[in-house]
Amino acid sequence: MMLHPELLRAARIARRSLLTATALLGAVALTHLAQAVLLALALARIARGETAGLPALLGAVVATVAVRALLARWQRRIAVAAGSAVRIGLRDELLVQLGRTGPPRSAGARAGAVRATLVDGVEGVDAYVSRYLPQALITCALPIPLLIAVGFVAPWAAAALAPALLLALCAPRWWDRLLARRGQQHWGAYEALSADYLEALQGMPTLRATGSVGRTRARLAERSGELHRATVAKLRVSLVDTGITDLAVQGGTVAAALVACASAASGATTATGTYVVLMLTSECFRPVRDLSREWHSGYLGVSAADGIAALRTADGGVPDDGEWPAAWRSAPEVRFDQVGFTHQGARRPALDGVGFTAPAGLTTAIVGPSGAGKSTLLGLLLRQSDPDTGRVLVDGVPTTAYSLDSLRRGIAVVSQETYLFHASVADNLRLARPDATDDALHTAARAAGLHEEILRLPGGYATVIGERGSTLSGGQRQRLALARALLADAPVLVLDEATSAVDERREAGIVKELLRAAHGRTCLVVAHRIAAVEHADRIVVLDGGRVEAVGDHAALLAGDGVYARLAEAVRAA
Repeated sequence: MMLHPELLRAARIARRSLLTATALLGAVALTHLAQAVLLALALARIARGETAGLPALLGAVVATVAVRALLARWQRRIAVAAGSAVRIGLRDELLVQLGRTGPPRSAGARAGAVRATLVDGVEGVDAYVSRYLPQALITCALPIPLLIAVGFVAPWAAAALAPALLLALCAPRWWDRLLARRGQQHWGAYEALSADYLEALQGMPTLRATGSVGRTRARLAERSGELHRATVAKLRVSLVDTGITDLAVQGGTVAAALVACASAASGATTATGTYVVLMLTSECFRPVRDLSREWHSGYLGVSAADGIAALRTADGGVPDDGEWPAAWRSAPEVRFDQVGFTHQGARRPALDGVGFTAPAGLTTAIVGPSGAGKSTLLGLLLRQSDPDTGRVLVDGVPTTAYSLDSLRRGIAVVSQETYLFHASVADNLRLARPDATDDALHTAARAAGLHEEILRLPGGYATVIGERGSTLSGGQRQRLALARALLADAPVLVLDEATSAVDERREAGIVKELLRAAHGRTCLVVAHRIAAVEHADRIVVLDGGRVEAVGDHAALLAGDGVYARLAEAVRAA
């Protein structure tokens, strides 16, 4: 019997419905029992040549069948509703957990494997909860009382039946551990194949450009072979399990029937008792047969259970125990107070005693060579991680004191890697503010230098831009993300290489327009290009995880530091 703690935990959300569905399934089983007894009485009358009362018995059988049909329909509706509730609740819980942990790669998982868990794995839990689990409970509860009932009518028949019934109930449990191991291997192979296929689809332009399609196809074929072998290995074990169950069912039925007939022939059992024993023998094994039939419904859920548990319990990165709302009435000051941070597994710190203040309502640029710690610093502000030493303060309050949701809602971010959804331009913009008016959309798009280009699209703002904005150029995607951040109207605006995909000739103009549109907000701008930061109110230069200099464009350019060398390198290029 496949009982997994993770699946039982997930089922608690619909425990009342599941208990009702199980009770109704028990009622359906009782109608089978009633039908068996009624048929036994009818057959006994026919054997004795009695016709009195026979129509009433047959009418009762028909009525029992009708009641069973109604109960079965009712039970199925409730079970489906319970499975749906569990599926929706579990999927919501996993999505919330993903929101805490960040992208799948940050939790050590591949996107395709996570997709398989969220979609196929959770669907398997639905089947496990709605079909397998109620039947498992009935299988635990019903056969032994029926065996006792047979014992009252024909003790020797019950004695012949008992070993077979116990074998049918207990023998498959011997294989459960092996089945669980085979299931984990099967699910691991399925996740790997799903992840590789998703990666191949997303990277197809690169595969074609590098002539790697053939090698990728061979790797996918190998993955498919691994999944096939894992599936066959699982089926071998399940066939042995099914064979033992069938042997026990058929052998027990034959043994009980032979003993009952011998008892009837010797006159020890009446005709009525003999027929009752024969009918009840079949009913003793019915729950076992039904559970075997539902085995495939529950197996996918059990196979995916470990993956679901790993995703649900993944380390969220930072604790969300802050209680302050980030409801700043005006643009707040952002301060890094001697911040130190070392990435997991790294030998040297990414940030070492970084301290500076981004004044409220002004633009502070952060520049430096690659690996200086610029993006790491912004990640600490958004609490993707917490500093090892020092503090990050917003409006004089440590970021750890704010609730994560409110902190992140108060900070609009545009990163180098933008993500757009398969929806219209307007819908992608309104992700930041669902109630935004069309005029607000147009204003934000103008500030990002995109309004005129949107109007030239076939449907304007109603144009569907495809997955990841595939119908737009890289610069257009980035400017759409900029417009979305401006539309959010958050008190703090963070631009992390936000214009890296924009043509250099247009970059200075877009940045200038952005800063004008963001007037009154606290802006943090990370960039490599000098054109993106020269209009900032102050510039912080990082080098090797430390603050090398702080000043404005003119002062830093006049010096002989990292900033001047970066500017010189740009001019030389």
